[in-house]
Amino acid sequence: MKKLLLSVLVIFLAAPGFAQDKKKDTVLVITTDTVKNDKKKTITIKIGGGEKDTTEQEIKPSSGFSFQFVASRIDLGLSTYRDNGSFTLSPTNSYLERETWKSSNFGFEFFQMGYRFNSYFKTYLGVGLDWNHIRLKQNITFQKDKPTLSYVTETIDFKKNRFSSQYLRIPLSFQLRTKDDQKGNKLNFVFGPEIGFLLNGKIKQVSKENGKDKSKDDYNFNPFRYGGFARLGYGGTGVYVKYYGNDVFADGQGPVDFKNLSFGLMLGF
Repeated sequence: MKKLLLSVLVIFLAAPGFAQDKKKDTVLVITTDTVKNDKKKTITIKIGGGEKDTTEQEIKPSSGFSFQFVASRIDLGLSTYRDNGSFTLSPTNSYLERETWKSSNFGFEFFQMGYRFNSYFKTYLGVGLDWNHIRLKQNITFQKDKPTLSYVTETIDFKKNRFSSQYLRIPLSFQLRTKDDQKGNKLNFVFGPEIGFLLNGKIKQVSKENGKDKSKDDYNFNPFRYGGFARLGYGGTGVYVKYYGNDVFADGQGPVDFKNLSFGLMLGF
């Protein structure tokens, strides 16, 4: 996970150089983003690092449709849960008690396609990955291949006991933005619905007795989730909030009315 996060951040930090000819980084950019009545309507393909070894091809499209391979909307935040409408766990679900500041959400988008109506409004469909990490307080281990969420209590004192889910996320975004200010930056507000498909569940435990131990299973997580999100930012940074309307665990396989809320900082609009 740390290697993935580092790789994504490297891509993001390198991204501002993709659009500037003066940068010497070797890049591959395939993008089209057109606006009606704009003077510049191009699809640009650039390969290379400098002025001498750069190949550029421009094609004039006829509409405001766009598709992009991107590294954007990188979410770094906290993940919390509502148990029957309360942020306090019921006694029945106390085994899911977590360390608040170590239960996190991380995600990013790598593809988007949409239509820009004008300089101030755009709608687009994105595709990305999303992780939720529950840092458990109790020394328990969830069991694989069980019809319902089941666990055993361990005699081991875990230094880390992380219970995670990974989803393919597909948000439908509606973007509103302002004109450029004196610094060339915009204020952005993005909102919309989001669906997700479970890729896997994972347990990572660290203890003196067993060292590092990892295992994967669906762990009764909901195979499909739906919810909504909102993002507000200036330039390339901002804040986000995401809430999912259905339960974290599949119907009849885990706590009922147990829902996920995530919020935090975001990089890249």
